[in-house]
Amino acid sequence: MSLTCFIRYELDPFQLDAFREYAQNWGRIIPRCGGHLVGYFLPAEGTNYEAWGLVAFDDLAAYEAYRKRLRVDAEGRANFEFAQRNRFILREQRTFTEVVDGTFGKPAAQ
Repeated sequence: MSLTCFIRYELDPFQLDAFREYAQNWGRIIPRCGGHLVGYFLPAEGTNYEAWGLVAFDDLAAYEAYRKRLRVDAEGRANFEFAQRNRFILREQRTFTEVVDGTFGKPAAQ
């Protein structure tokens, strides 16, 4: 994967369970629409209002094709509506990143 969409969420800290459900829904939707879901991450300790989602793509064309499929996916649209209706996401920022060769997925030295 050469392009990763890094999504930073600012959440209502009293609705983390709603965000968990939202993220779990993407676990089915994103792969079906063509994205490689790296994962969603909730706060565990420290700051209680930030979460992250990482979705990877082969290139920008693959991302654009994914966005087209996502727009017509009924479950995807329903998940967006769930977030809007419940207002647990206060702010969302997207940054597109590329991995530095030789730095991703390296196991711990034994």
